[in-house]
Amino acid sequence: MHKKHFETMTIHGGYSSNEHKGSLAPPIFQTSTFTFENAEQGERRFSGEEDGFIYSRLGNPTVSMLEQRIAQLEQAEAALAFGSGMAAVSAILLSLTKTGDHIVCSQGVYGCTFGLLKLIQEKYKITHDFSPMRSREELLRAIRPETACIYVETPINPTMQLVDLEMVAKVGKEKGIPVVVDNTFCSPYLQNPLVLGCDIVVHSATKYISGHGDVIAGIAAGSKEIMSKIAQTTQKDIGGVLSPFDAWLLLRGLKTLAVRMDRHSDNAEKLAEFLYDHKKIAQVYFPGNPEHSDYKIANKQMRRPGGLISIEIKGDKKAAQAFMNELKLIQIAVSLGDAETLIQHPATMTHASVPFEDRKKMGISDSLIRLSVGLEAWEDLRNDLKYALGKI
Repeated sequence: MHKKHFETMTIHGGYSSNEHKGSLAPPIFQTSTFTFENAEQGERRFSGEEDGFIYSRLGNPTVSMLEQRIAQLEQAEAALAFGSGMAAVSAILLSLTKTGDHIVCSQGVYGCTFGLLKLIQEKYKITHDFSPMRSREELLRAIRPETACIYVETPINPTMQLVDLEMVAKVGKEKGIPVVVDNTFCSPYLQNPLVLGCDIVVHSATKYISGHGDVIAGIAAGSKEIMSKIAQTTQKDIGGVLSPFDAWLLLRGLKTLAVRMDRHSDNAEKLAEFLYDHKKIAQVYFPGNPEHSDYKIANKQMRRPGGLISIEIKGDKKAAQAFMNELKLIQIAVSLGDAETLIQHPATMTHASVPFEDRKKMGISDSLIRLSVGLEAWEDLRNDLKYALGKI
């Protein structure tokens, strides 16, 4: 059989209606536990001699369908679904590290990832350092003998800086250090870190994979060996698993992923063009801009520049907030990847827990605003931005 294209796999991957009484939509197996034909079968399943479902924290048919589909889209051997993006991130980092280990991170990370890194350093002596990763030499300087993991966001939240994943993957392979990539901003449609040589990809599936703002979920994908280890340890024992209904919602959302990502990207490109020359905007951070410092990296590893734009308003925090408050159509909310266009102020919202000096190093100023461009008519979004900018 011919290999299926991405758009086809978002609809058909991991599911066959023939296996479920002809149901076109995947069934929701809304159950906590599963029965065995006899006591001996229960023993075989618990011992691993026989495949089959036992208990929904350990595996569920609807969740498995989602995991299979994501694995196909990320070109991974296996995937795991979690109850949130941070459940996925924490399970991965705890699985890969032990007391005394060290993590090298990209210069910027999501605020809650920053909080998790701080927590495991204080409680378990697992240290971390941030590196811009602008070059092989820069990354090598950050690696220590005890480095157990390289953790990368690209594009980085919310500065939209990029990291060359091929370069990082090569360093990781040379040093025998697994490379984990948060691929939330791109979705599997725009970027595939595993194809570029990285070891684990993680998503807040709440965002583009869902696409409708009605699910909290996380995804991790990688080799069968790594995913099996995580499933049997940190996922099983900490228990941050996904519910069958939320898995079903994600399966539904995935069907339109490619179509949505193209529309997000189309709209973002047009809005970025409008914002570049606006007299009230000091800077526009968008990977699709030929003047972006990482434009060449974007062209090398991203299918399209995506739907996120960050801007620096000319002025201070009050000017940024005043602009946001004048918007009528665009909603003030954290998160991203929804059909609705959302705007937020990182310094006081998603990255408020990051100390000021650390935010400064990450490039998060009080005048920085992050825009998640939705699926509306781009002209209406432009008019809303134009009106609000004209008011400050």
